Order: sequence, then structure tokens, then C-alpha cells
Amino acid sequence: MRLVEGGLREQHKAQRRTRILEAIRELLRDSPESVISIERIAERAQVAPATVYNLIGPRDKIWEALAAGFMDELERRLAVLGASGPREVVRSTVHLFVDDPVVSRRMVREWERSGLVLHRSPLTQLRQAMANAQAEGLLHADVDSDALASVVGTACVGALHQWVAALIDDERFFARALFALDVVLAAAAAEPHRDELLAPLRRRDTL
Repeated sequence: MRLVEGGLREQHKAQRRTRILEAIRELLRDSPESVISIERIAERAQVAPATVYNLIGPRDKIWEALAAGFMDELERRLAVLGASGPREVVRSTVHLFVDDPVVSRRMVREWERSGLVLHRSPLTQLRQAMANAQAEGLLHADVDSDALASVVGTACVGALHQWVAALIDDERFFARALFALDVVLAAAAAEPHRDELLAPLRRRDTL
């Protein structure tokens, strides 16, 4: 009985946290540059301020909570796709940012200002995807798959910051992220898969 009660308690806590995070996103969409207070979040989520504080933390933890929610959603989307290739990871990550641009742009700017170190990031999924590609024989056995993932991640972060600053649009954000991935995959391609991994770059040359 206690196990059941404990499970229900955790489920209700997770539901309240989800509601609070969505309230934060709604407030940002309503007023992208506004100061988001615990009291405003509580009012929008229809919970007590103490609940926000207990489940999210003080105001400076808001952006960390949004980052965690971002990663939860990325993991959920990848699980639904049932795919773990590098292309799916990059596409799903970029989609997450551009699907909610107002929130994403503010979130990234606040991460930068706060110096927040993200304990979970898409780089984890990308590293695993690169390792999987290597294990499947797509990439040379003697390359460092973590280093490949880091190169792609750095290029994607650069494209993200350009997108956040409105220097490039959604389409170019996608194109630059995927181009970085395609270049790295082609450079590290194992011989039997070289033509396959070069194909996306060759298609670009013909456009």
C-alpha cells in the first residue's frame, strides 16, 4: 500500500512540475523579455508559490528546469522515433528549438548569462549515436567517435547562436547543422559506406 501511495505521490509531483514548466513557457510566449517571478508562475500554474519553489527552486533555477524539460522532450521524441542515428539526433534537437522559438531564444540567452553548466545536453545522445554508427561499421574503426560528436556539436551550437540572434532563419539553422554532420560523417566513413555518406554532400553540390 505504501509503495502505491509513494508511486501516486511521485506521479502527482511530476504532473505539477510539468504544469509549472508549461506555465513558465506560456509567460515567456506572452512577454518574451519579462522578468518571470515565482508568484507569476504559481498564479499561471494554479499552484502555491511554495510548490514552485519546492519543485523548481528559486528564480535562478528556472532556466535549469527548462533545460531539463528540453532534454526530457528530446529523449521522448527519439524514443518515439525508435531511431538513434546521428541524423535523427541532430534533426530532433533542431526541431525542438525551432518549434518554440520565443521560449528557445530566451532560454539560450539566459543560459549564456547565467553561466549555467548543463548536466544533460544533446551531445550525450549525439556521442551515443556516433558510437552506434561506428559499431555498425558505417565509420572507420580507428576514429574517435566522441571527437566526431564534439566537432558536430560545436558547429551546431554556432548555428544555434546565429539563429538565436536572428542572423539565420529556421531553414538555414537546419541546413548548417546537417551540413556539419554530413561533412564529419563523410570524412570518417568506412570504405563500404563512403558513397552512401557522401551522397548528401553531392546532392547539395547539384542544387
